[in-house]
Amino acid sequence: MSHVPSGTTTQAGESPALKSAISKAARHLMPMLVILYFVAFLDRTNVGFAEDALAVDRGISAGAFALGAGIFFIGYAIFEIPSNLLLKRFGARFWLARIAVTWGVVATAFAWTTNDTMFIILRFLLGVTEAGLFPGVILFLSEWFPNKHRVKMFAIFYLAQPFSQMLGAPLSGGLISFGDQFTPWHGWQVMFFVEGVMAIVAGFLALKFLINSPQDAKWLDEDEKRALTDVMAKEDSVRESDGPTGIWRAMGNWKVWYFTIIYFCLQIAVYGTTFYLPQQVANLLGQDVGWQVGLVAAIPWLVGLFACYFFGRAANTVRRRRHWGTMFYLSTGLFILGSAWAGATGQPFLGILFITLAVASFLSVGPITWSYPTAFLTGTAAAAGIGLINSLGNLGGFVAPIMRTAVNEAVPTDAGTWGVVSLGVFAFLAAIMLFSTKFFTAKADSLLEEETAPGH
Repeated sequence: MSHVPSGTTTQAGESPALKSAISKAARHLMPMLVILYFVAFLDRTNVGFAEDALAVDRGISAGAFALGAGIFFIGYAIFEIPSNLLLKRFGARFWLARIAVTWGVVATAFAWTTNDTMFIILRFLLGVTEAGLFPGVILFLSEWFPNKHRVKMFAIFYLAQPFSQMLGAPLSGGLISFGDQFTPWHGWQVMFFVEGVMAIVAGFLALKFLINSPQDAKWLDEDEKRALTDVMAKEDSVRESDGPTGIWRAMGNWKVWYFTIIYFCLQIAVYGTTFYLPQQVANLLGQDVGWQVGLVAAIPWLVGLFACYFFGRAANTVRRRRHWGTMFYLSTGLFILGSAWAGATGQPFLGILFITLAVASFLSVGPITWSYPTAFLTGTAAAAGIGLINSLGNLGGFVAPIMRTAVNEAVPTDAGTWGVVSLGVFAFLAAIMLFSTKFFTAKADSLLEEETAPGH
């Protein structure tokens, strides 16, 4: 009679010890990871609230501001892979904490910005110091949670993005108002300083709450540790047999580049939409950007928060991940096109509805997309491959506003219709590529509870 390890998945389902271990890991690890990404996204985007004030108080030109906004992604891209490799060497607990503390220090330094050059350098350094957080967490979660549960954890992590969009605006605006009214400093200085300190505090909290591996977790009993390590060891063996080994093989692997292109297309849609969301809402409503526009602009993120969690939790089979992922890429493209049409024809209700559905779609598809590379990458190959996908993929955030502006200048319309349309085209390309994964041979498919044959 063969022995079945306590942590493995059988036809009868997961063992109680494994279920308990996964539940405890989620409760102990996910809140800290969400806080880290929330603060990171806040420090990445809060510069938009200080644009006018920096121009008045420090003479920061529009050109320097635009270059600084984009150069963040250059520093971010260059240092993603080295950061992920160092995380593998030093452990996620220390390295994620280091990332948060150093980007927090740079974020606070914005309070003392004096000229164009300093602003651009600080934006570049912010990208350098934050590099590795997102792919580091993706790598960390792929080592803690089995394939079946991974999309759910990715989805919970992704919730930080809509939370930061909904809560970040009133927080940043409130700090600016408080600083202007009750301190001897400019409001924008108070905002940069306080939100930078938040990152430093989050970094020290990460040292307390994050655990490198199940073996180090005091909140798991021996049966739970054994169950979780057994199932993760089984998955690692499958990933090692199905994917590349080593740093250079991972960076040259065609599947890694395949998913890099998909993720680049996703980021084109994401940043091309979010950078201009308040202004697009303002145009639809026929109002200036203010509290009413901000309130309406929060609606897509609120809906997206629930959609991301619901579909991430349910996407636990091969068929659902491929079909839902394809559907969400298609709907992202269609609803972006719909929002462009509504803006061109002056239909604000439909415009807000289409924007909301587009945001819900791309928030839902992000966690599903990450389930693919983490199913065949492990070890240093995972560190390099995930870093490459995220670093080059995030360049979509650099390309999107430039492309949207260039298209609008080439084909001008009052509502900037064709610039929005260009974003949707990339979402359609991603849909085709994700659906085409049905023709891949993937041993990791067998790790999911799938009724049909792998590859279906």
